[in-house]
Amino acid sequence: MKAMVSAWLVLVMVPGAAVAQGRDLCAHRPGLGTPACTVDPGHVLIETGVADWTRADSGDGRIDTIQIGSTLARFGVDDATELELGWTPYGDQRERTATGDVAHMSRVGDVTVGMKRSIVNPDGHGLSFAVLPLVTLPVGRTPIGAGDWGAGLTAPLTYDLSNSVQLEFTPEVDAAVDEDGQGHHLAYSAVVGAEWDVVETVELIGEVQAIRDRDPGGRATMYLAGLSAAWQPGKRWQFDIGTAAGLNHDAPTVRVYGGIAALF
Repeated sequence: MKAMVSAWLVLVMVPGAAVAQGRDLCAHRPGLGTPACTVDPGHVLIETGVADWTRADSGDGRIDTIQIGSTLARFGVDDATELELGWTPYGDQRERTATGDVAHMSRVGDVTVGMKRSIVNPDGHGLSFAVLPLVTLPVGRTPIGAGDWGAGLTAPLTYDLSNSVQLEFTPEVDAAVDEDGQGHHLAYSAVVGAEWDVVETVELIGEVQAIRDRDPGGRATMYLAGLSAAWQPGKRWQFDIGTAAGLNHDAPTVRVYGGIAALF
């Protein structure tokens, strides 16, 4: 954690990190979906989840998962392309069974590598569309890591309904790792939502998500609803909080998170 804080301070102090005036800060955080915009060439957008807690209740017990410091670095390559690198340095899972037994594990997470390519309007205004292929490298261990490589494709689409309201649609398909870590299966999802600029520096995001996971160990369909807020005190910084709630039995019960993003 000290190393992460030091890295943030170094980046803030780097000279010549002026922000291009032609494109707004467009973070992946917060929310369930993914924006279609890309980072300006020559700039880096760092997004860090300070804390992320999820609780999943079932008839067999309860699982609490906490992730600290999950970070995504997005590098602008050209006007329509960015490279992405993500990692979760620490995760903790606590499982309590119906009989009262408790299992506790702390792990590092996996590394994700991706490239987002804008097809229309990389600044995210008007009708904006992009494709984002991702690969997950099994650096971490279960239950925080997946235990094997994975791959996926996201195709985010956004549309400005007005100067203050933007609609979003994020479909995704994945070659997900089996629960036992011994193979792969098809998983797919979609997020539909809307962003509302309450004032120039504050936005609210409401979303719903459907996930279909065809794990051979047990297929599941999950429905979630999310509400989040972001505050941008300047053109380079964003702070956010958010929550999501499961709408059916298969979905996690509740999630609460908060984080920060900075453009350099």
